Amino acid sequence: GWAINSAMILVAAATFFQTGLAVYELEQAAAMLHPMLGKSAALVFALALLFSGLSSSVTAGMAGGSIYAGGFGEPYDVEKKHTRVGVLLTLVVATLVIFLIADPFQGLVFSQMLLSIQLPWTIFLQIRLTSSPKVMGHHANRRATALLLWSIGAIVTLLNIMLLVELLNG
Repeated sequence: GWAINSAMILVAAATFFQTGLAVYELEQAAAMLHPMLGKSAALVFALALLFSGLSSSVTAGMAGGSIYAGGFGEPYDVEKKHTRVGVLLTLVVATLVIFLIADPFQGLVFSQMLLSIQLPWTIFLQIRLTSSPKVMGHHANRRATALLLWSIGAIVTLLNIMLLVELLNG
């Protein structure tokens, strides 16, 4: 997902920014790609969005299942109830959000905002789980690694708070 999203941002920056074009809707971006990059550019753009969404959904479901199961002191296991509940909760909430958004471009912006709010929770829960000898056994993070991870998590949280404040004030 990261690679696809990064590639799409780079293509958009190279294509639209250099030509001075402002893009406000996904359909507009796809239509503008055709004359600038050729007939199949819009199809590649659509496929990239689809694959990015699929990879993000799979990753989110697995993360939700892992975190939920870990909260009960269990490892991620698709055969176990807590893992399945975590996956289901994650995907149901995401599906509900999709049905509440009418404008795809605003939906994309809104989803990124929700991810920004959710990300610190995921980071800190994952650090807690991967630092726990009870969960990870002898593979648990060492103290120095855990300290580094907690510091990175704090920085990411601070940046996300700054972004949210800017969004709400802007």
